[in-house]
Amino acid sequence: MALPQRPGMSVPLPGPLHSHAEKLSELADMGYTDIWSAEADGADAFTPLALAAAWEPRLRLGTAIVPAYTRSPACFVQSVASLADAAPGRFAIGIGSSSNVIVERWNGVPFEEPYKKVRDVVRFIKDALEGEKIKKSYDTFEINGFRLAIQPEHKPPVLVAALREGMLRLAGREGDGAIINWLSADDVAKVVPIVTDAAGGDDREIVARIFCCPSENTEVVRAAAKFAIAAYLNVPVYAAFHDWLGRGEELQGMWDAWKAGDRKAALAEIPDSVVDELIVHGSPEACRAQIQSYFDNGVTTSSLSILPLDPDLDHWQAVRDLAPNAG
Repeated sequence: MALPQRPGMSVPLPGPLHSHAEKLSELADMGYTDIWSAEADGADAFTPLALAAAWEPRLRLGTAIVPAYTRSPACFVQSVASLADAAPGRFAIGIGSSSNVIVERWNGVPFEEPYKKVRDVVRFIKDALEGEKIKKSYDTFEINGFRLAIQPEHKPPVLVAALREGMLRLAGREGDGAIINWLSADDVAKVVPIVTDAAGGDDREIVARIFCCPSENTEVVRAAAKFAIAAYLNVPVYAAFHDWLGRGEELQGMWDAWKAGDRKAALAEIPDSVVDELIVHGSPEACRAQIQSYFDNGVTTSSLSILPLDPDLDHWQAVRDLAPNAG
């Protein structure tokens, strides 16, 4: 049986966290079913969801993602169990390697063996949620005598952030699904079968962060989007991902200019076609149709991320324009 389509929104929303209660309620009124938090250089992944757990019981909560490296295993699973206990049956934990920039440069943690690290954290969290005392050596860390003292009524699904085939297979084989990011609707059709195959043909949740700017100010949006694309797609893990997806030839000029230190030239080398594939933009109607194409190609849950690429864009109006109940 195919999983239902779940339209979600990325959080935190604009403004201080304490001001979000009414907006979260409005999200649910507009037909959004999920909110998904991230963790890089702003709010942590758990606090916005903990507030939402208390404020708006209609929303499902998820992390997309928490880096596997930046919390110790026991601390990590305590946060997972606490939020699962606060929002029984409506929390999913998304775990990923993140990137060398966030992990190594910003957090001072060596970015080593990302596949093994994510796999081991996934295994440990599942082990700990069983409630048994853990004395076990994983490849990237060792646990000696830890027992999780809080056992949520419903074990949360564990999702794996995945780019290329190894992580995608891990998501299907040992996780409850995958979280995908920075890809086009057509790319979804390439990555989802890998997850499904690793799951033995069983359905797995596929959460996609989809970058959106519902604006018809096309040239302004494209120009601003190229800054975002350059910032991400020159990070080694994303560069390798897009080379694997088949964009190597289109992006080689940007990569060469970036490595040479010529940022202006790098931006100029990004084709408009790549922008149009990776960033949903145009009229609200056109954006909703493009978002639907992600679902049509295998996404089960969206996490829309509104990008302020047009200075005249009203963020909250964009949320309304893209809502499931819009139109």
